[in-house]
Amino acid sequence: MTAVVGGTVRPSFGDVEVGTPLPEHVQVVVRQDLVRYAAASGDLNTIHWDEATARAAGLPDVIAHGMYTMGVAGAALTAWAGAGAVRGYRTRFARPVVVPRGDEGATIVVTGRVAAKLDAPAVRVDLEVRCGADKVLTRTSAIVELGP
Repeated sequence: MTAVVGGTVRPSFGDVEVGTPLPEHVQVVVRQDLVRYAAASGDLNTIHWDEATARAAGLPDVIAHGMYTMGVAGAALTAWAGAGAVRGYRTRFARPVVVPRGDEGATIVVTGRVAAKLDAPAVRVDLEVRCGADKVLTRTSAIVELGP
């Protein structure tokens, strides 16, 4: 049985099978988001907001914080299963998210599927996290506890 939380339908353990897809999660990140994240996280490295510094470090432009990108993938899990449902989460940082100047920013797209049903009500979810053609996170998976 699915549950409705805050007007959103959340899956239950009985509703999913191996291969069940998660809804696509799309988030646009602009430089102002990076400045806010830097202030909140305490990661004030200038490669995340200053073009000259980023380029001097050999980067093509300003890049998003790796943990910001990881957080976007985590938000996809939470949007699907609800707050507090993620029990474990792992990933590898593969490529930076380059954030150009302007309102268009960079678009991060998260897709995923149920990869395994574990002891009820837990499932393993594998995610794919891309920015354009680049996989920005790899080996991304989470243990998610669903409703009964």
